[in-house]
Amino acid sequence: MLQMSGAPEKGLADIASTIANSMRRMGVMGLPRNYEIFYEVFTGSNRELVCDFEALNGRPTQEALDKLSVKYFTQNNRQAIVENAQEQIASRAQEILSLLGRERSSLEKFGVILDQTSNGLNNRGDLSHDIMRKIVGIMAAATETTIAQGRQITQAMEEKSNELKEMRSKLERYKRLADTDPLTRIWNRRAFDKRMAEIFDNQRSVMFHALILADIDGFKAFNDHYGHPVGDKILQSVAQILKTQCTDDCFVARTGGEEFALIVEGLSEDATMKVAEAARLAIEKAEFVIGSSARSYGPIHISLGVCMAADSVDPEELYAKADQALYASKVDGRNRATLFSRIPKGKFTKNWLLYRGD
Repeated sequence: MLQMSGAPEKGLADIASTIANSMRRMGVMGLPRNYEIFYEVFTGSNRELVCDFEALNGRPTQEALDKLSVKYFTQNNRQAIVENAQEQIASRAQEILSLLGRERSSLEKFGVILDQTSNGLNNRGDLSHDIMRKIVGIMAAATETTIAQGRQITQAMEEKSNELKEMRSKLERYKRLADTDPLTRIWNRRAFDKRMAEIFDNQRSVMFHALILADIDGFKAFNDHYGHPVGDKILQSVAQILKTQCTDDCFVARTGGEEFALIVEGLSEDATMKVAEAARLAIEKAEFVIGSSARSYGPIHISLGVCMAADSVDPEELYAKADQALYASKVDGRNRATLFSRIPKGKFTKNWLLYRGD
């Protein structure tokens, strides 16, 4: 088994070396998806994954590892999963169409029998008691068979329809997972881009939205000092704090690295700034206790940039202006929120993307 004690204190190079040695010792191929599993197990960031991995008894097959990859890293397998769900839905729909075809064929045959019987009854001169009895017998048998087949087909269609509903439900869950950041469990950049585009679908929507960008101060140096496993824990904690600070109308996403985005709906400019300030203070006051040692890695600070959607013509401009306000917060000393509309014109016009290395 992998040795996970003390892992948060190791540098990234030590972790990579230990993982590579463990994979060789267990006879595991050096595939990126395998490394991802070993990394998560080694750092202990997902206890359920660790338990499932330990159940493989030290000699995991590639098939077993792939099952873990699909179970715990749906983000990386989302395309295949969605395609598989779509194929199953198409298959169930085809089965329903086939059942409808059988029902139609059965009814057509019954119709032929009715026509033939009707024609026979019209020839009254040829009818006898015996012939009438046979006709009644044939009609009764045909009717009973058609009703029985109809019941079977109805039951089968209900079963297929229920399967179809279940598959559609699964597809919706998979789509949501495809829009979820695997580390922090909040919305990802893909979902954020879609939500930003929706804001500008109509002018009324633009009037009632705002964007807040938040970036953890000094996070690169933090990662270099404490290691990425601890950094990942900080990202998870910050994400949950931001989510807790928001109402149901607030969309919270991790847009990349240590940057987060909050799309606020239905608030004025001043009220939006209050949301940003509340988030900043919540992060500042949090203890960020990680691991069984109860060690605190705080204080952690964030800088924020705020821009109203009405101040922009499209999603790109809204993001750029909020980003510029975020840069203003960095330049002015960090751990603060800045509103784009209150930045003096010309104050931040060059190199405002440099804070990416902060």
